[in-house]
Amino acid sequence: MTEPLTILVAARDEAGRIGAAVSALRSSFPHAEVIVADDGSTDGTADEAEAAGATVLRLRRRGKGQALSAAERAAAQGRVLLCDADLTGDLEPLAGNGADLAIAAFAERQGGGFGIAKRAGRLVIRALAGLEAQEPLSGQRAYSQAARAAAFPLAPGFGCEVRGTIDVARAGLRVEEVELPLRHRATGRDVRGFVHRGRQLLDLLLGAGPLGVNYRGFRLPLVGWALALGPQRAVSAVALVGLADDLFSGPERGIRAHLRAGRTTGVLKLVAIPGVGLLATRKLSGALLVGLSANALNQLDTRPGRALKAFLAGSLIVRGESLPYAAGAVLLLPYDLREMAMLGDAGANALGAVLGLSSVDRLTGRGRFAAIAALAGLTLLGERRSLGALIERTPVLRELDALGREP
Repeated sequence: MTEPLTILVAARDEAGRIGAAVSALRSSFPHAEVIVADDGSTDGTADEAEAAGATVLRLRRRGKGQALSAAERAAAQGRVLLCDADLTGDLEPLAGNGADLAIAAFAERQGGGFGIAKRAGRLVIRALAGLEAQEPLSGQRAYSQAARAAAFPLAPGFGCEVRGTIDVARAGLRVEEVELPLRHRATGRDVRGFVHRGRQLLDLLLGAGPLGVNYRGFRLPLVGWALALGPQRAVSAVALVGLADDLFSGPERGIRAHLRAGRTTGVLKLVAIPGVGLLATRKLSGALLVGLSANALNQLDTRPGRALKAFLAGSLIVRGESLPYAAGAVLLLPYDLREMAMLGDAGANALGAVLGLSSVDRLTGRGRFAAIAALAGLTLLGERRSLGALIERTPVLRELDALGREP
């Protein structure tokens, strides 16, 4: 029995074109639902798509990958066909292909720049999935239900195509390219075109790296590992331990769950991060401060910007070695708040370790143990109750926590 089909279209400011595109898709696929994810359009895109018979999701501007991921969540089980809003041509051969992921390759080249982004996409797919791709950036794709499960939620922005191919190939599913006589609105060799292709290149490189799923279900680049490039070797070591947790962690949450499970990346962090603190400070209080501070920041990293705000507030108190990292935190904050990137365990643990190391120099012996007691209490509280829920129930903290965040 053939899987049912849903067609997903991400569109932004496509009034004057989207209506014809939806009508053509409904004519070619009369039994398929067409879902248009309107990615924050400022024109009549949503109304025009709705008038043409599409189901429309009216979204805040989030980028192509997140728009398509939202549409996929709204789709029924079965195959999905992804289509660009400005496409003309027959996609029936693509939807009818038997591969788990069928990708349209344009029979004729149209517009474009110097091929840098396309070549980069090919290289990344070859390196990470062992697959030779002719059209790594093509947005015309048909996913089977198995391929959907492997690829969605998609990587954000224009990284969604390259990472989608990688995820399906890594899952051992069949990927095929189908050459078709299609046309779309091509970008030229002008400023606008080069900006677009520059964003494609950046997005595909970020999308090929570590990714995490945030509280809304969107998949975002994990950028906290970059803190390993900072000046303190101890912080770099903690960032790498956190990266191992980002890449290989299981379903366990909380210290007790990790201890019950035994050999997990969480247990590795429980041992390794205080060990790094002990080696760096030669003090038991240093080991405890580093370990507890890293865990505290990690517990707070459940909403955009929360851990970074806590780190910046803490760096104003402890100062010292935290100040160089505060500059990086300021740069990362808008990306985290706008849900364009995530710290992940690598970033949250590393920034917590920075505060712990700086506290050893800043605080006297009695002050250190007061800080250790406070952090230990916070850790125990976080094991029993949600720190995020407590923040959201406390008026002043709630306002500060929500400041700058997407609603």
